[in-house]
Amino acid sequence: MHFISQDLEDYIEQHSENEPELLAKLNKETYQKILLPRMLSGHFQGRVLSMLSKLIRPVNILEIGTYTGYAALCLCEGMQEKGQLHTIDIKEELIDFQRKYFDASPWGKQIFQHLGEAIAIIPTLDVKFDLVFIDADKENYLNYWEMIVPKMNKGGIILSDNVLWSGKILEPVHPNDVSTKVLLEYNLLLKNDPRVETVLLPIRDGLTVSRIL
Repeated sequence: MHFISQDLEDYIEQHSENEPELLAKLNKETYQKILLPRMLSGHFQGRVLSMLSKLIRPVNILEIGTYTGYAALCLCEGMQEKGQLHTIDIKEELIDFQRKYFDASPWGKQIFQHLGEAIAIIPTLDVKFDLVFIDADKENYLNYWEMIVPKMNKGGIILSDNVLWSGKILEPVHPNDVSTKVLLEYNLLLKNDPRVETVLLPIRDGLTVSRIL
């Protein structure tokens, strides 16, 4: 996850926008109570997501992979007044944790939680999206992409997380490593898909920004 020194990461955070109080509390409680807390977007990436959302000013947002809701709240910061965020996750045990923080935010009534497999849920959403954040099981990234692109408004943005996969995309791929194989194919697809223009940012574990043409 760390491609630059911890000292430099600390400097970057110190010279970026401060982490909002509610998100700092969510961050702390996630590390105290939830398994695999490093999955959390965290302060710096969260401010990047917030800034992108504020630049895009989306009406409808889709998030695939809610975890504890940190990224969802960051994305809501740029959402238009009558906007909606739909977020999908398979972990029923996190629903109440997410909802506690969603309801403590200004966007509680605009955030819709969906429990189950994203592959099954995405086709049921009769919405055109302006902003999508993919941060779920890597094995399905290709499937998510093909399901989402037709649901995007022109000029909409798809953000894909973990596309550098802790540097594994540069290493020999183990025959049983499905996730790395899929991400290699996924990164190539996004570079060559004529429906989008793409830039891969070396932020945290890799964040791709793809704009619908």
